[in-house]
Amino acid sequence: MTSNILIIEDHELTRFGLKTAFEACDFLGEIYEAESAEKGVEIVENNSVDLIVMDLGLPGMDGIEATKEIKVKNKDVKIVVLTSHNDEQEVLNCLKAGANAYCSKEINPKRLIQVVQSVLDGAAWFDPSISHIVLNAASQTQDRSEEKQKPEKDYGLTSRETQILKLITEGYSNIEIAQELFVSINTTKAHVASILQKLEVDDRLQAALKALKERLV
Repeated sequence: MTSNILIIEDHELTRFGLKTAFEACDFLGEIYEAESAEKGVEIVENNSVDLIVMDLGLPGMDGIEATKEIKVKNKDVKIVVLTSHNDEQEVLNCLKAGANAYCSKEINPKRLIQVVQSVLDGAAWFDPSISHIVLNAASQTQDRSEEKQKPEKDYGLTSRETQILKLITEGYSNIEIAQELFVSINTTKAHVASILQKLEVDDRLQAALKALKERLV
């Protein structure tokens, strides 16, 4: 079964390069293109789109606003953000908007294809630099409030679940977590499912944000 993908990118040459790379992927079906967020939203409304590769620096509506609007219309569509910036607030705004992955435009095309495939399979992915930015921003916020030195709420996470939650905030996939902790992929998936249930969130990104915001890791 193939998945349909939409590339929202205002630079024609970059869009062409992305489409060329994705055309070689047997797990992808229809590849749509849009030069603006507004056009991308229209395509999502009128076609079956499973994943969007979203540029942030778009004319008119930017990528963050587009992500918010598209997620409201279709919460199941996956969004992989591509950007040339690693601004702290931009990163946090992307995650809050519902992005499933955050990638630098300098990412290797083969690696981007791997990210797209893993996101389609339900994983989240952060550029290695992003975890540092998010953790640093969260740490600075917590340091300014002495009243938040402990978690705001006890969610009943086991020590193993807390360990896995920390790896999730660092961008580890289920396979990478299994390898890191020397456990099976099925065991890892069971732990992740339990974490999401206990934190009362729908996906890994929400879990990571909640963990950082409430000082759970």
